[in-house]
Amino acid sequence: MMRIKKGDTVVVISGKDKGKKGVVLSVMPKQDKVLVEGVNIITKHQKPSAVNQQGGIINREAPIHISNVMPYDAEAGKGVRVKYDLKDGKKVRISAKSGKEI
Repeated sequence: MMRIKKGDTVVVISGKDKGKKGVVLSVMPKQDKVLVEGVNIITKHQKPSAVNQQGGIINREAPIHISNVMPYDAEAGKGVRVKYDLKDGKKVRISAKSGKEI
């Protein structure tokens, strides 16, 4: 089950980018990976093509394993675990630290 969705703000809890915050750009449930803005930057050598006439070296984000990120709670000021609750027959995500809806 994915506790993180596209558009969530997350904090990296392990690896070379530990402590960085960013917005989730995409979620890949089958690979258990997420793409986070400004995290896990790689350099890609791009050949010239019809779309990219110049080519060259491009910096871009690479996916990071979902176990290495936690949802960020602004009220708590750090990464938090997620609980679930039913509101009006809908399942909603709740911060375990502050009790507020994510």
